[in-house]
Amino acid sequence: MDARPSDLKSTDASAERIVGFVMSGGVGSRLWPLSREDNPKQFHDLSGGGSMLLKTVKRLKARTSGETPVYLIASERHAERVRNDLAPIDLAGGAAIFEPMGRNTAAAVAVAALRVLAKHDDALVLILPSDHEISTEAQFWATIESGVPAAKAGSLVVFGVKPTQPETGYGYIEAPGEGDEPRKVKRFVEKPNLATAERYVADGGFYWNAGIFLFKASAMRDAFAQLAPDIWTKAEAALGQASDEVGGVFLPAELYADVPSDSIDYAVMERADDITMVPAGFKWSDLGSWQSLLEVSQADEKGNVKLGDVVAIDCENAYFRSHGRLLTAIGMKDVAVVSTLDATFVAPVTHSQHVKKIVEELEKNGRLETRFTPTEDRIVESGAWRKRVRHWLFEETLPLWCENGVDRVHGGFHEALSFDGQPIAGRDKRVRTQARQIYAFAIAKQQGWGGNAEQLIAHGIEFLALKARTVRGGFVRTLSVDGRVIDPAEDAYDHSCVLLALAHAHAVGNPDAMRLGDATFEFLDEHLEDQRLTGFLETSEGKGLRRSNPHMHLLEAFLAWHQVTGKRAYLRRAARIVDLFRASFFDADTWTLGEYFEDDWSRAEGEKGQWTEPGHHFEWASLLIDFAHASGQKDLIPFGRKLYASAVANGLNRATGLAYGAVSRAGLPLDRQSRSWPQSEAIKAAIALDGTDGPDLKPEIEQRVGRLFRWHIDPAPTGMWIDQIDEKGRASATEVPASIFYHLVSALTQYLDRVE
Repeated sequence: MDARPSDLKSTDASAERIVGFVMSGGVGSRLWPLSREDNPKQFHDLSGGGSMLLKTVKRLKARTSGETPVYLIASERHAERVRNDLAPIDLAGGAAIFEPMGRNTAAAVAVAALRVLAKHDDALVLILPSDHEISTEAQFWATIESGVPAAKAGSLVVFGVKPTQPETGYGYIEAPGEGDEPRKVKRFVEKPNLATAERYVADGGFYWNAGIFLFKASAMRDAFAQLAPDIWTKAEAALGQASDEVGGVFLPAELYADVPSDSIDYAVMERADDITMVPAGFKWSDLGSWQSLLEVSQADEKGNVKLGDVVAIDCENAYFRSHGRLLTAIGMKDVAVVSTLDATFVAPVTHSQHVKKIVEELEKNGRLETRFTPTEDRIVESGAWRKRVRHWLFEETLPLWCENGVDRVHGGFHEALSFDGQPIAGRDKRVRTQARQIYAFAIAKQQGWGGNAEQLIAHGIEFLALKARTVRGGFVRTLSVDGRVIDPAEDAYDHSCVLLALAHAHAVGNPDAMRLGDATFEFLDEHLEDQRLTGFLETSEGKGLRRSNPHMHLLEAFLAWHQVTGKRAYLRRAARIVDLFRASFFDADTWTLGEYFEDDWSRAEGEKGQWTEPGHHFEWASLLIDFAHASGQKDLIPFGRKLYASAVANGLNRATGLAYGAVSRAGLPLDRQSRSWPQSEAIKAAIALDGTDGPDLKPEIEQRVGRLFRWHIDPAPTGMWIDQIDEKGRASATEVPASIFYHLVSALTQYLDRVE
């Protein structure tokens, strides 16, 4: 039943409890290049007085009567930022509720209503965005209070803003009526074209939809039950299993992912019967364009807004904003110019709504600038780390490992050293580690290292050939210290490492590498290649989940053999791996790389299907660029950019700048340890991507080398590294694994090749 105007005036609303929910899950791409995926609009101070999120929460706290607990519904990946922004604010019994991934506004509204029903006895719920500009707190609350009677009567209340001009960027509410009285909504209208917007303004019965909702929790429950029951029941299941911690309420990813993604407008509001609109008594802007910021910001006598280091001469009605550099302009009128550390946007203010078109074009090409905000401590001088890198590699590390890392009693190489430089006793020897040590010494030889590389390469190959070969011509997985077989599995990952090592051993003249390499390829084709589907088996037994990682290392090996021999047969092998990457490994929606798959290459169930590793994103990025250059398939370059962008935007510990061990496809940390090898692969990826008609990554390369030394190398004894750093930046490694030497040598020699 609709609430009558007489009913709406009869209730004293002054003591009503209203539970506020601030929605803080958007990106705000229309304010690019300032607003980005890792630092969205709500965390910026756009019009003075603090971040938009902080101002929104303060607005809710400014209510002068009645109880008003405040909740936030925000992305879990922004949890630390939310806590920092709101540290001085008492939420008065509310909390931050963190979504593991965005499921649109209907899911968030359902969670809000469910929380109130569980914790606040069916109180009124006020939903509002975190990034809108509203004139005064008093006018805001006067408008909200005028909607309380209708909400108490069971109506879903929305708030409409009287349009001041035909605006194509807003949705509209048709609600004819007189004055400031609440009135029944006739319909909701999507963002119109200009002619339609002009007609709406002239009509007088249309209002901008402010995106603010007021309702009784049970009324929204009933609306969901009628119109979108699946959203409600699945949101209820997720909230029922949420982790209620000191830092907030964390919704479980595996359950929240099942909630259908839809907007509250489509799911409920546009189809509900009893909707009341209250005309807003406050000035409002969604700050959805640079033009809207020009209109609400303090301007000079000629209508110019100048923020940051700006010098503007003979300019009128222009918006200038600079971060980190001097911005100058002459004779500009009615334009927006926004400059950040890595991007500049210029457009007439009347066209600034269309910045999404720029963002979409950048996204197509995998440009990093849409997802990641660079820090201001970037080293500009290319090659700044050259001397330190060269000294560490050739004067500290190679001399240590060519002595202490070699098992001269039983053959091969030790699996790990202690931090006093001694081999760890009794440690089994993995074939992949043996192969990687051969690779490292071969690369050192190619770099002109004056040590005994040839003897070390021959030593390693002899050990593999005598101790690790199977009767079928492949290699076992693990040997004991003295060379007895511990794990006889013939593993695709291990064979990729062997092939890579043999390619580079052949390049520096080892006489046995080509013969052993040919035999290994024969074994690969006969026993590890999947005869039913594209790709390779995990082991010759063909059991268990399948992984993309062995295929990545096979791609690396195939490219190495092509580089060494020039034979296109190896490139054709690599092409089959790349085809599998395109078809199965890469997720175009999230720019993520799948790790685990079922036997038919469908995504694995549960957490393994969500598991992605930033380090592997970096490795694939550099390999795809290498393949693109070798094959001419330049359309692979955007894939490399997207993998790099995804890893940098979603896979880094912001406290250290180091890559996490693993994150979910939604960017949530799954393994918070930072190992040394992903940092090495980040260097290689930045080197590969620099000069591919994208951003200048030379500062990024220097920064990545600097972080590798800052956290992993410089704190370690001479010639060693700290392999693991925890999320707080503390060393957590207890030994120095030899298998990582390959990553470090590969990345740092590529760095030297680039800068020298």
